[in-house]
Amino acid sequence: MLSNDARSEGDRLQSIQRNVDAFTIGLLEGLPIEPSWNCLELGAGAGSIAYWLAGRCPDGRVVGVDLDTRHLDPSRAANLEIQEADITREDYTPGSFDLIHARYLFCHLPERDEMVARVTRWLSPGGWLIVEEPYHLPASTSPFPVIQRILDAYQRMYEQHGADLTWVRGLPALLARNALTEVAFAGNPGCMGGLDKDRWLPLITQAAPALLADGLITEADLAEFAALLKDPAFIDIPQITLSAWGRRPAETKATTA
Repeated sequence: MLSNDARSEGDRLQSIQRNVDAFTIGLLEGLPIEPSWNCLELGAGAGSIAYWLAGRCPDGRVVGVDLDTRHLDPSRAANLEIQEADITREDYTPGSFDLIHARYLFCHLPERDEMVARVTRWLSPGGWLIVEEPYHLPASTSPFPVIQRILDAYQRMYEQHGADLTWVRGLPALLARNALTEVAFAGNPGCMGGLDKDRWLPLITQAAPALLADGLITEADLAEFAALLKDPAFIDIPQITLSAWGRRPAETKATTA
C-alpha cells in the first residue's frame, strides 16, 4: 500500500513524532507511572515513545515491537528491548505489563476489536492501556477542492487495504466492554497547512505512487497540493486523533470471616 522505501518511511514516522508526541506524552504524564513499571509499545515506529518510557521507567523494562525495526535503536537505553514481530501472531504472558501504548496501529488490523481484547489480557492488575487512532473527517467537507480529491483517494486506498479510519469512535466503549475501568478519552485535531511545518506532505508523498498508479489522483493534484502547503492562508483539519485509555482492575484479596 505504502512505499517500503526506508527514507520515505523514516520521513513519515519522524513527521508523525514531531507533530503528535507532545500530545501523547501529555496523556502519559497524566497516568500514575512508576519507575519500576514494565511497558509495551506496540507499533513502535521510530521509537520516540518507547525511548521516553525507557527514561521514565529506569527500574523497569520497555519492549518496543514493530513489523519493521529498521528505524529503532535498541542501544538508546539499557532497559529497552526491541522486537521485530507481528503482534497479531505474537502473544505475551497474561499480566506482563503495567502499561501498554499503541498509536496509529489498531485501525490497520483486520481483527482490531479482537486484538484489543487480547492486549487487555497482557495487562497486569492495575495496569493501563492507552490507544491512539485517527478519526478521518469526510473528505467532501474540506473547503478546498483539491484536498477533497486527495483525501478521498487517500481514505479509499486505506479502506481497500482493510483499514478503518473511523473505527476509533467506538474505542472507549470497547475498552469498557473488555472490563477496563476509569475509561477516558481525549482528542487532538490534526492540522494540514498553516504556518507550522506540515506533517501531511510526507504522508501524501509516500502514498502518491500508489494513488497515481490507481488513477485516484493526478500529477496536477499533487502539484496543487504542494503549492497550497506554501500558502499561509491554507489551513484545513483532515482528521482528529482520538486517544482512549482504561485500567485493568486491581486484584483484591479474598477475605475470610
